[in-house]
Amino acid sequence: MKRSRTKSFIYMVILVCLLSALGTIVWNLDVALRFIHAYQNGTLTLERVRFDIASFNLGRKSPVTPIAEKISASDGMIQLFVSEGKFLMGVAHNHDFPDSPTHEVYLDAFWMDRVEVTNAMYLKCLKDNRCTTPVSNNTEFNNWIYRDHPIVYISWFQAQEYCQWAGRRLPTEAEWEKAARGTDERSYPWGNELPTPRLANYSGALIGEAVSSYRYPLGASPYGVLNMSGNVREWIADWYDPNYYSHSPRRNPMGPETGVERSLRSTSYNEGEREIVLTSRLRHEPASAGLSRGFRCAQTAITGQ
Repeated sequence: MKRSRTKSFIYMVILVCLLSALGTIVWNLDVALRFIHAYQNGTLTLERVRFDIASFNLGRKSPVTPIAEKISASDGMIQLFVSEGKFLMGVAHNHDFPDSPTHEVYLDAFWMDRVEVTNAMYLKCLKDNRCTTPVSNNTEFNNWIYRDHPIVYISWFQAQEYCQWAGRRLPTEAEWEKAARGTDERSYPWGNELPTPRLANYSGALIGEAVSSYRYPLGASPYGVLNMSGNVREWIADWYDPNYYSHSPRRNPMGPETGVERSLRSTSYNEGEREIVLTSRLRHEPASAGLSRGFRCAQTAITGQ
C-alpha cells in the first residue's frame, strides 16, 4: 500500500510538472486539486492521470469548422449556427431506446450554445439579480477555480430563467439532437466510433465528476458544439412523453403541451458508452436540481442575423 501511494504521488508530481511546463497550472487548478484528492483517497493511478490529460486534446484542435458563429453580449457565450432542413431523429430498431423511434423532422435554422453554461456565466446573471442561487449542495459555483465548469444543481426553472436573461431560450429536443448529431444519423457527436477519454467525459474516462465545458474539442458535433455526450445532463424545453415521437409534428416539434417531467439530454460523466449515445432521452421533475444537471441555451435564427 505504501509503495502504491508513493507511485501515486510521483504521478501527481509528474502531472503538475507537465501542466507547469505548458504554462497552464494557474488556469487548471481544478485538475491539480482533483489529483490531490485522488492521492489522498489512494485512488490516483497513472491511467487516471493519462485520461484526464487526454481531455485537453493537447496539440490537436477540433476537426469541425462551424458554419457561422457569434458571441452573446449577455454572457460571452459563443453561439454556433445550425442550418435549416431535414434530419432523422431517434434510432431505428433499437430495443434499448423504445421511446426514441426514428422519424424525419424539419427544423428552421437556429443558434446553439457552443458549451454548457458555466459557473462564471451563471454568476453574471446572479449579479444582475435575474437568476437565483443553486441549491446549497453546489459549493463550487462561486469558486474561481471552477469558473469554466458547467453550472449544476440547477432546476429546469432556473435554466429557463437564465436563458431568458441571456436573450435566448432552452432548446427543444429536436434542436438539441440535430445540433448534436447533424444529418447522418451518427451515434455520438464525433461519429460512430465508440467513446474514448479523448472524446468525452463518461464512466470510461475515470474522472468521476464534471470538467470544464471547454474540454474535448475532438468530440465536437458536426456543428462544433462541445460535450453533447457525457459531462453533465442538460435540461430541455420539452415536457417528456415516451410516446411523443410517434405523433409529433414533422416541422419544428415543440414537445407535448403538458406533462409531469421535463426532458434532459447529453447524459453525464457517470454513464457508460451505451448510455451516452445521442438518442438517450432522460427526464426529471422540473423543480428538481441535481448533482449532474446543467443546461445550454438556443436561439431562433433571424433572417439577416
